[in-house]
Amino acid sequence: MEELLKVENLRVHFLSAAPERWAVDGVSFSMAGGEMLGLVGESGSGKTVTAMSVSGLLPQGRTETQGSVRLNGREMLRCSEKELRRIQGEELAVVFQEPMTSLNPVRRIGPQVEECLRVHTRLPAAEQKARALEAMAWADLPEPELLYKKYPHQLSGGMLQRVMIAAALIGRPKLLLADEPTTALDVTIQAQILALLKRLNRELGMAVLFISHDLNLVRRLCGRVVVMQRGKIVEDGPAEEVFLHPRHAYTRQLIAAIPMRPKTDGQ
Repeated sequence: MEELLKVENLRVHFLSAAPERWAVDGVSFSMAGGEMLGLVGESGSGKTVTAMSVSGLLPQGRTETQGSVRLNGREMLRCSEKELRRIQGEELAVVFQEPMTSLNPVRRIGPQVEECLRVHTRLPAAEQKARALEAMAWADLPEPELLYKKYPHQLSGGMLQRVMIAAALIGRPKLLLADEPTTALDVTIQAQILALLKRLNRELGMAVLFISHDLNLVRRLCGRVVVMQRGKIVEDGPAEEVFLHPRHAYTRQLIAAIPMRPKTDGQ
């Protein structure tokens, strides 16, 4: 598979932090098209800042960045705001941990799923709606026509996360960044979201960068895992190998912290 993403010696410093404190410090990894890669670490390890660097969502004027982040050969750290917006609309999409913080509570679901098409295309309204319904169906949302007219508060947490996935799918991106997308969900719904991401990867060929503090989730979803601690990569390898034969003490700590879970359908 061709290389889709290449991160080289990435360093990120928040200007409000101490000068010697780099949130990300010398991170390098790559992803092939269609790959599912897990980025794992506890809070403060730098995994979300790394993902924000990849997606172009670092706050302007509040960070210093060094190194390189190339998506399809384009340097993300040096893109203009206009070019970033185009890439974010067409080539990559992000699904966050809390969908209620990303969705407007006073707008209906359908128009919010369509937002990417409204901003980045000139498709007629009828075609935008058709694409939205298609994306909602892809995201395993039941009765898309009915849900299209509903408001966020009328949906469960699991359905809202599927709405966010549908909104990400509508632009047909090559790369989906999923930042702790199952953390707020119960274990059964969590398993359903993981199964959905696997199916989208398999059937659409969409690469997924899955950010999590839970190595067990990553083992179930991803073929490869990158483990971060204090802004640095401490381990990188096939997920099963890292889980069964961890080389770094920090990885062993993450595995030891995994709670025992009841089996659910799809697990």
